[in-house]
Amino acid sequence: GVLFVVYIFNFIDRQILAILLQPIKEDLQISDTALGFLTGFAFAVFYAFAGLPLARVADRWVRRSLIALSLVTWSVMTAASGLARGFADLALARVGVGIGEAGCTPSAHSLLSDYFPPEKRATVLALYACGVPVGVGLGYRLGGWINDAFGWRAAFFVVGLPGVLMALLVRLTVQEPRRGLSERHAGSGRTYSMREVWQFFATLPTGRRISLAVAFHAFAGYGLATWVPTFFVRIHHMTPGELGLWMSWITAVGGALGSFSGGWIADRWVQSQPRARVHVSMIGALLAIPFIVASVLLADHRLALLSFLPATVFGTLWFGPAASIVQDLVPPAMRATASAVFIFILTIIGLGAGPQLIGIVNDWIGTPDAIRYSLLYTAVGMNLSAALFFWLTGKTLVQDLEAKKRLL
Repeated sequence: GVLFVVYIFNFIDRQILAILLQPIKEDLQISDTALGFLTGFAFAVFYAFAGLPLARVADRWVRRSLIALSLVTWSVMTAASGLARGFADLALARVGVGIGEAGCTPSAHSLLSDYFPPEKRATVLALYACGVPVGVGLGYRLGGWINDAFGWRAAFFVVGLPGVLMALLVRLTVQEPRRGLSERHAGSGRTYSMREVWQFFATLPTGRRISLAVAFHAFAGYGLATWVPTFFVRIHHMTPGELGLWMSWITAVGGALGSFSGGWIADRWVQSQPRARVHVSMIGALLAIPFIVASVLLADHRLALLSFLPATVFGTLWFGPAASIVQDLVPPAMRATASAVFIFILTIIGLGAGPQLIGIVNDWIGTPDAIRYSLLYTAVGMNLSAALFFWLTGKTLVQDLEAKKRLL
């Protein structure tokens, strides 16, 4: 429960910028390309690269302490975003948020995989991943409301500072289990270098393919999560506060339902079909497409927003199944680092390039409705690519699950 709340804080602080893009653009006079950089590579590059050494720390040190320290760091840097006087200041603050958040998910995935056995892993990781849509939804709601009432700078102060108190709760309440506890073995006691983890993961076709599948899916997902609020502000002329009220429940309800359902269905289906977790992810990527198309093309803003609800449900089915596949592929002593490798790939391609490319295309087209078509083509193309790589993952999954036995 505490780790779930931490993940909510994680995504409130990460995604609150999305609902504030238009007022920040108008205040600081920066381009969509610059906004794409702030929401994409400014965060993603440092998040991805910092995650690798921090995951090595997590595989050797007290994971709850690392999560607590990370939470303090990203919370303070989120609050500092409200002090930005220009593009450079805001970019530096985003870098700090990225470095702070890098220590959270690999450590949490490792802890949860030691708490719960493999047959429950997709459901557990899916429940943890519900923190993503809940956090994004709260970020939309709080950011939009505070912006309309007090301005965009106040929004960063209000959502950032409470994380410092949450970090104390993490350190005092989260328990540190023995590694490998859920499989009822103590493991070999061996530790693995970063190079060994990369080499092992890269030699598995399943590891490469599931990482690319999720990266392409995240390209569309982060691109939409970042730019859809701006789309409704520009095209449908909604205020951030009004839009935040809609997007908060659509994202939280749709994402939580999709994330939990994906894990729950996959854990039950996998008992009769070993490729079930891949199939659930692939089906979700395909079913999201028509609803995304409807959301960006419908003229009525209410229908467009409601279409985004099923798109969010189907677009989050992969959270638990894909994360559990990565954890199942590697031995316990590799889990945090393997999670960081997986997150590194999906972050650079998805979180980094997704928002950035849409911003560049917006400026390149240069028309008031450019954002409609940049979102449309990005989402359709990337979801189809993700579905293809999920399908390819299924072709090698069963045999690759046996590979870790060589290391135990």
